[in-house]
Amino acid sequence: MVQAKTWILTKHFDGFPKESDFQLKVEELPEPKDGQVLLEALFLSVDPYMRPFSRVRMKEGDVMIGSQVAKVIQSKNKAFPVGTHVVGRGGWRTHTISDGSDLVPIMADWPKDVSLSLALGTVGMPGLTALYGIEEVLALKSGETLLVNAAAGAVGSVVGQIAKIKGCKVVGSAGSDAKVAFLKELGFDQAFNYKTVPSLDEALRKAAPEGYDCFFENVGGAFSSVALSQMKDFGRIAVCGSISTYNDIESQTGPYPQMTMIFKQLKMEGFMQSRWQAKHPESLKRLMGWLKEGKVQSREHVTKGFENMPAAFMGMLRGENTGKAIVAV
Repeated sequence: MVQAKTWILTKHFDGFPKESDFQLKVEELPEPKDGQVLLEALFLSVDPYMRPFSRVRMKEGDVMIGSQVAKVIQSKNKAFPVGTHVVGRGGWRTHTISDGSDLVPIMADWPKDVSLSLALGTVGMPGLTALYGIEEVLALKSGETLLVNAAAGAVGSVVGQIAKIKGCKVVGSAGSDAKVAFLKELGFDQAFNYKTVPSLDEALRKAAPEGYDCFFENVGGAFSSVALSQMKDFGRIAVCGSISTYNDIESQTGPYPQMTMIFKQLKMEGFMQSRWQAKHPESLKRLMGWLKEGKVQSREHVTKGFENMPAAFMGMLRGENTGKAIVAV
């Protein structure tokens, strides 16, 4: 038997999460049965979506949801021999028993000089989200101007770089001067700290006086309302997240955007990368190719130690990470 450490949700979040909302438990796992494997987590992901999903998909006492890169250490499933590395949805666990149905093997030719943790970031779900948002939802074209908020995060930083590959002008906003400097390193044409500009409307207008063809939306709230007014007629908006609202006890109120959408004839679409699951293998190869060619850079904010999962999660929600937030077990 193997001892597995798990983090469970002891209480649904009331506003911003607290340490007391989580509890570390230890459980004994049985030997794998026929068709099952035993996984050992190497890297775990903390992502913004965990905050709203915990409200609608979890009950108190459940193990916290989330993805991980894991290694098969025992196997009674021919599809996953011992030593295989996979991405799974085991949640906040050090060890997991799986029948393999929720496991995706890491690509066979994964380069040895690329950390497997990137399978949770640039060459994983965030990278796929960026790619599909640009190509499938926005249909971004060369010469267009793109706005992306939360641009120094796991998704936004890849969005901006793919847009530059496609020959677009990219404007990004972030929450610190260090993050703005990072965006400029990545090749963003314009970047600003939304927390320190005197006027968000003026900052957006100065960055792109001609307006925005496309908007990759990660933040929601007041930022979204202001940004809509800067869109060009027939502009397109890909709605990926709304992190500014995830910890609200009451809904935010702000300018009413519908009339702006009508008069500018805007197209807004929410999406998740799972819609294009059939394209994942090819898309991951493209992302890895750009990474190896140096066209896409990847930065990670790594927290060491499984015991620090809640701290890493709360730090991510506070915006402490630049790039993908990862916990190394």
